[in-house]
Amino acid sequence: MKSKEIRDLSPDELQVRMDELKTELFNLRFQLATGQLDNPMQIKRVRKDIARVKTIIRERELNINVQ
Repeated sequence: MKSKEIRDLSPDELQVRMDELKTELFNLRFQLATGQLDNPMQIKRVRKDIARVKTIIRERELNINVQ
């Protein structure tokens, strides 16, 4: 998910997306531990998406307009 797509989301949608990503990360880590994960790079992708969402939430809290 790109930053531009995340910026278009409302604050409520951002929170829902954050919860979805955390659940996905939990499931991926569980699959990794049980040896069922096909692509370990998925974990990296989800972690970066979580960081992007958190960054945009924080920018909105501080009223920073990044373009």
